Amino acid sequence: MSDKKTFPPIEEFVQRANYKSSTENPDHLSFWEKEAQRLHWFKKWDKVLDGKVPFVRWFTGGKLNVSYNCIDRHLVSWKKNKAALIFEGEPGDERVMTYQDLYREVCKFANVLKDLNVKKGDIVTIYMPVIPEAIVAMLACTRIGAVHSVVFGGFAPHALAERVNDSKSKILVTADGYWRRGQVIRTKDNVDKALEDCPTVENVIVAKRVSNQIKMTRGRDHWYSELMDFQMGDCEPEQMDSEDTLFIKYTSGATGKPKGIVHTTGGYLTCASSTHYNVFDIKDEDVYWCAGDIEWITGHSYTVYGPLSNGSTVVIYEGAPDFPEKDRVWSIIEKYRVNIFYTSPTAIRMFMKWGDRWIANKDINSLRLLGSVGETLNPEVGEWYYKNVGKSRCPVVDTWWQTETGCIMISPLPGTTPVKFGSVGFPLPGIEADIVDDEGNSVPNGRNGYLVINDPWPAMARNVYKDTQKYIDTYWSVFENKFYTGDGAFKDEDGYFWISGRVDDVINVGGYRLGSAELESAVLTHPSVAEAAAIGMNDDVGGSAICIFVTLIEGSNPHEDLEKRISDLVVDEIGKFARPERIYFTKNLPKTRGGKIMRRLLRDVAEGRELGDTTTLLDVTVIDDLTSSGVRM
Repeated sequence: MSDKKTFPPIEEFVQRANYKSSTENPDHLSFWEKEAQRLHWFKKWDKVLDGKVPFVRWFTGGKLNVSYNCIDRHLVSWKKNKAALIFEGEPGDERVMTYQDLYREVCKFANVLKDLNVKKGDIVTIYMPVIPEAIVAMLACTRIGAVHSVVFGGFAPHALAERVNDSKSKILVTADGYWRRGQVIRTKDNVDKALEDCPTVENVIVAKRVSNQIKMTRGRDHWYSELMDFQMGDCEPEQMDSEDTLFIKYTSGATGKPKGIVHTTGGYLTCASSTHYNVFDIKDEDVYWCAGDIEWITGHSYTVYGPLSNGSTVVIYEGAPDFPEKDRVWSIIEKYRVNIFYTSPTAIRMFMKWGDRWIANKDINSLRLLGSVGETLNPEVGEWYYKNVGKSRCPVVDTWWQTETGCIMISPLPGTTPVKFGSVGFPLPGIEADIVDDEGNSVPNGRNGYLVINDPWPAMARNVYKDTQKYIDTYWSVFENKFYTGDGAFKDEDGYFWISGRVDDVINVGGYRLGSAELESAVLTHPSVAEAAAIGMNDDVGGSAICIFVTLIEGSNPHEDLEKRISDLVVDEIGKFARPERIYFTKNLPKTRGGKIMRRLLRDVAEGRELGDTTTLLDVTVIDDLTSSGVRM
């Protein structure tokens, strides 16, 4: 455990966040009502909170529009000419869109969608790289009341098709391709392959990014620019009920099928706007950069909706952090005088591995606050981030939250919380988090348990799309009236929260959550594979790496070509980011007498630890096979 770091107090921020009074005041409804008033409402709510968990409703009767809150309300002030988006392409090209520019583009694309018969409540799938058109498409959906489902541009065709078919989207927005490490990634080719199995898609809108030669299907495919040429730059915003669905965010779980997390309008935007403003101590002159992909929930909340609702200037970058050199991130910070930088521990470990010399010749003194998100920021990495990037003067906020929470839940507050690197600090105002045992009882400080949220909060997921029972079973049935996060945690002697990792079968790889069953399903498509078990193992750079244990059918033997083919199957089914770090071939997998795979023992083997309790094993001879099995890297 590292020593506390006390950062200079930010009196204005502390007063604005109302941190002390809100934690002492048990009336969280008053706190959230105050935060909701930061937004523009066409009609104020009748009641702050209605219903009982898990089926609650926030700001019932209230009417608002997310696009209006992110753009229109800034146009009546000097912010209309302020940069909203600063885009840096990997080749070095740049584009700047003011809030007035963004308003015009969003209205035009909203009219495009309406011309293609997209109505309130329809689902639009967005499968794009990190380019301004992706954000325009998201905001255009919110303007007319359409629901967006943004799919990671690195997903393979099969993974894209799964998400399109589950949502039954009629419209898909994409790009011809994008740049990655100097190469063109052919996005539209993936779309064409995916749509072979997606009968509901009627129209595909294609933005030109790389101008490569692609196939355009007559009647179905349309160029983004050509559709935009004929549209007016005004579109009346739809007045949405606070509980209307805003977006669906697909995330992997313990089963093979991705689940669509449903977020609603008023509560989500209240939390995203409030936490962005308070946790990052946002000021009007700030240039802010969240380096997460737009598809990730971090991109939704802290690249798009939180920052734009607060009138911030947002940097977005298309390409790889090490192209053409390993100083690309620091060059961008220097170029645009970035003040706030929010990234993942995976990226920070990578920067640390590359060495200080890539930072030394860059002027990054514009930075005044650093953030981390996605997984645990271990003390050594946190110290390096603070000293080498923050020059021992920038507060570091290590934030904990999830797709399902919609917004930051636990985090230090700069100027208020003395930081312990490795800890995520305390629950934010309006959040009641706890650590409990198997019976749901609070555990004493120092003891590990399950992280839960006791009371509802506005940005909480409202459902799993088309599967209410899964929503109940996954999040609300483990402990009565408590939201089950799936993370283990403990509190130290000072009450600081420390996250110890997932307690279910979900693997966090570079901030992307993958279900073990999803990985195993891909491996099992190979005819030589009889059984597979995927786990996450500790990795110095990525935080977690994928390791898969494979048993083969009788008569099949492990070899390098088979290993490569199995690895390629995972890439083909899910995406390159899911490629296994290691594959073990073993005769059998360790199982309990009830037939459940003992993943705990597999992690011990993968990480070279002494094996834990084996008394519940069905066949103890499996252990000898495991410990002697060859590792194929």
